[in-house]
Amino acid sequence: MVFSTTIQTTISPHDQSSVTERIYPSPEALNESIARAAVAQKAWAKVPLAERIAIGQKFIDEWPNTGGKQVPAQLTKEMGRPISQGAGEARGFLERAKYMLSIAESSLSDIALADTDKPGFKRFIRRIPLGVVLVIAPWNFPYLTSVNSVFPALIAGNAVLLKPSPQTPLSAEILADSLVHAGFPKDLIIPLHLTPELTTQAVQHPLVDFVSFTGSVAGGRAVEKAAVGAPGFKGVALELGGKDPAYIRADADLEYTVAEIVDGALFNSGQSCCAVERIYVHESVYDDFVARFVDIVKAYKLGDPASETTNLGPVVSVASADRIRKQVDDAIAAGAKALVSSQLFPIAQPGTAYVAPQVLVDVDHSMDVMKEETFGPVVGIQKVASDEEAVKLMNDSPYGLTASIWTNASAHPESEQAFLNIEDQLQCGTVYLNRCDYLDPALSWTGAKDSGRGISLSKFGYDQLTRAKSVHMKVKTS
Repeated sequence: MVFSTTIQTTISPHDQSSVTERIYPSPEALNESIARAAVAQKAWAKVPLAERIAIGQKFIDEWPNTGGKQVPAQLTKEMGRPISQGAGEARGFLERAKYMLSIAESSLSDIALADTDKPGFKRFIRRIPLGVVLVIAPWNFPYLTSVNSVFPALIAGNAVLLKPSPQTPLSAEILADSLVHAGFPKDLIIPLHLTPELTTQAVQHPLVDFVSFTGSVAGGRAVEKAAVGAPGFKGVALELGGKDPAYIRADADLEYTVAEIVDGALFNSGQSCCAVERIYVHESVYDDFVARFVDIVKAYKLGDPASETTNLGPVVSVASADRIRKQVDDAIAAGAKALVSSQLFPIAQPGTAYVAPQVLVDVDHSMDVMKEETFGPVVGIQKVASDEEAVKLMNDSPYGLTASIWTNASAHPESEQAFLNIEDQLQCGTVYLNRCDYLDPALSWTGAKDSGRGISLSKFGYDQLTRAKSVHMKVKTS
């Protein structure tokens, strides 16, 4: 394998200017960083859980005035999110960290077994940290995704190597600095800017015990292949893409539902693994739903993300914009109808990362826009005649991250049972009723099919970052 020491450059999606540069380490320097993390982890694992939790609480208390206040401007500059929306990621990060800290003692303390069935024996199960955890984070929500693994990994007694996306390199540095400021040992959390070749080296390194990857399906396959090629048996968690559906039943409250789904489809320019990308609407409310949906989309303000009036920024790159526009053009060529005029959004020109939001109807599953991940401000809306047809179409996807069902369960109690009947048939990790595009940290975040494997958040997130060790003591010998 050939390595080259080169400079990583982050390009602004807004104006294509150079924002940040970082020099990649040499292979030898990377090995040295991993070795330092391994040494720090051995000492950290001996720190009592109560002390680790106390440091974690100090980090949470300080975050709004340390890293948290830097998040909005940094994300606007590096990946183009509107400045008006940046604070939400800092708050969401804090919500998840708080919850994972609140369940740390119950999730990580020894589990004692009663001795009534085996008198003369003392038995318990201990949760042991894995060692060094490599977290490979994406650019679209660099804090919200990394916190799922980074914070609980540290509290559980692991060291963390945090590799950010080249699009948002400062996120790893800001997070690491804030953690160290709160009292986590410096070498326990090390940000790494790596080429693909160096990333493979880190994945395969014998001192790296677990890899948590969030990103594309192709990226996940590359990580898994590298891990399989490493000595021993290395754990890998993969949080990958989605083509998340929403189904609007006949009794849905459209006044509430439409605005929620528009936000779920267009927030962060649709660049979310759990964004709503395809919508199925019962035929009895289809026309009304579509009309309301289009009216809201037309009112969006696409423009400079540094402006407080902007609520739709550029996508991450010109290449991404070109791919999204092609998906829309291909759908129209195949018979889809576009309902939003691009003239409403004059900044969205070829050669830029600005993509006009689009609503497509007369779509079907022969079109990529209803099957393949878009990751942009585009959604297709398809008419259905029944719950059964909706379920069939919602499951007709290689992805299985989230799905949402919209029905007026409060006014029609039988609708809640209908929701549960549909939920039971859906092949995905999370099913929502009357909400979408949200991660509750008390619930496990996981996917089915090509959306990945493994679990983060909830008590099960700690299970992924530790291993069970059974202790069996015979205390009476006569």
